[in-house]
Amino acid sequence: MNLYLWIKALHVISIIAWMAGLLYLPRLFVYHCGASVGSETSETFKVMERRLLRAIMTPAMILAWITGLTLAVQGGFFTAGWLHLKLLLVLIMSGAHGYMSRCVRTFAADANQKSHKFYRVLNEVPTVLMLGVVVAVIVKPF
Repeated sequence: MNLYLWIKALHVISIIAWMAGLLYLPRLFVYHCGASVGSETSETFKVMERRLLRAIMTPAMILAWITGLTLAVQGGFFTAGWLHLKLLLVLIMSGAHGYMSRCVRTFAADANQKSHKFYRVLNEVPTVLMLGVVVAVIVKPF
């Protein structure tokens, strides 16, 4: 069996899981904004947000990084311009993940000051970054 292909498959699977979380978590924030502090709904959102982040998103992000860097080393891609662009975009995506993690902690402390409109805009950031990554990897413009 070709180990490279298994690593690539695991990379794609981890990216799908990570992106699902990056797209869903801000949507939870949008709805959480409308819940009264201390309400059963608010407490349910806290559990959902924490579990999504800890059980799915963060492990998927770590696995995506490990498998992606392994593929880049095995494929000798570090001199390719498209990989530099992809790495930049994935670094920014990781920063967005970190920011969303901070938002989870803010909601958990009942200290959110942002509006649902802010989180609607935040919801679009991973999509834009994902489009850039896909173009960089598939089209390889550099």
